[in-house]
Amino acid sequence: GLELQAKGRNSETVKYYEYLIKKGIKDYRVFSNYGAFLNELGKHKEAELKLKKAIELNPNYPNAYYNLGYLFIKQGNLRKAEIFLRKAIDLKSDFALAHYNLGFILKDLGELEEAKLHTKNAININPELTDAYYSLSTINESDTDQKWHKQLFSKNLFYKKSNRELINVLFARSNILHKQKQYKESAENLIAANNLKLKIHKSDANWLINKTNELNLTTNNYKNNYQEIYGDPISIFIVGLPRCGSTLVESIISLNSKVKDLGEVNIFEEAFKESTKSNQDSYISESYKEKISIPNNQDTITTNKWLFNYQYSGLIAKTIPNAKIIHCYRNPLDNILSIYRAHFGVGNTFSSSLIDCGKVYCDQEEIMEKYKIEFRKQIYDLNYDQLVTNPSEEIKSLILWLGWKWNEIYLSPHLNKRKVLTRSNVEVRSPINSKSVGGWINYKEMLKPAMEIITQKDK
Repeated sequence: GLELQAKGRNSETVKYYEYLIKKGIKDYRVFSNYGAFLNELGKHKEAELKLKKAIELNPNYPNAYYNLGYLFIKQGNLRKAEIFLRKAIDLKSDFALAHYNLGFILKDLGELEEAKLHTKNAININPELTDAYYSLSTINESDTDQKWHKQLFSKNLFYKKSNRELINVLFARSNILHKQKQYKESAENLIAANNLKLKIHKSDANWLINKTNELNLTTNNYKNNYQEIYGDPISIFIVGLPRCGSTLVESIISLNSKVKDLGEVNIFEEAFKESTKSNQDSYISESYKEKISIPNNQDTITTNKWLFNYQYSGLIAKTIPNAKIIHCYRNPLDNILSIYRAHFGVGNTFSSSLIDCGKVYCDQEEIMEKYKIEFRKQIYDLNYDQLVTNPSEEIKSLILWLGWKWNEIYLSPHLNKRKVLTRSNVEVRSPINSKSVGGWINYKEMLKPAMEIITQKDK
């Protein structure tokens, strides 16, 4: 079973695990391994049952607790994941992966000091764990312990590493060099990391641009059925490109006690695809309402931060009752630099090409300009640069547009205790500041390919 699993022959692997269980095997390792395998297949409920069975058979087996913690990470239930990862560490103090994953989720939960502690523990236990170096490089350093910096820049860290591990090291080095204001060296590591990523994952820029065009044509075929329905849920869609300031905006808005933060969920696209099968325009709004799980009689506000809903903004404006769209944008070169530096775990493969970053930025800007002309009342322009340089005025303007009563708490989004699962999970914990505005100048030479694309568009 393990041999077939390693070869990716999933259906055969399941057969052998199930055979063992039907034969009455009571080995806790079988249930733990099978649970971890089912989790990777996305069969979370089955995986949870198998992992709990492993713990029942052996309550002192750390791997089962670790696998259960990892399962809850996959589901976005970070507090539950924290409980099981801590238990795994209690049973096995030198469990490097448990320390790393606990640090990872504590970072998302805003508990940065303890996140650093566990991530450093992971490196001390396993100096070859490149994920930990990258994670630690994204947290602001305030202590004097720079031992892990020396390890990160050691030549030995490159020895016998996979491409994925090398990419982690290069991005981590770039982050540290950036903090040290060694921008030329930071850029060299960035370019190397992203070029390596492109060899593994082809850019999805052309696919994204084609999708924008197709959805634009589709939007034209829909009637405008927009309504403001008193008492119905208000749906706020935050759209734009990654690293445009959307996480900060969502943190501001979700300080309203009536707001339910949906996070980055691609449920509008799901509702749209389901509606195409029913051939009923109204089905989009009905399906979307079901997916956000808000009762009709409940006066609730939801925020949906699936950024690529910019492609669907016309359809959202036409079909979703009480829809409000906030378009976040910033200086294009600052935005592109931030995307290029982000090292996304999955998706956004255009981010590894500066030329493609420029193309996607222009595509997003052009389609939003079109939709703003057609649906001006439903779309709010939020300039990130203005937001962070003059937060009081810009936040008051946003709250006024939303039709909410003003409260000074909106000026302190860093106090928001919500979990943040995006690449902005560290920055959003600090008071609003303009440190990143104009940062592209430090990488001017590197950004020339993107500058050419932006310049051509402006002509």
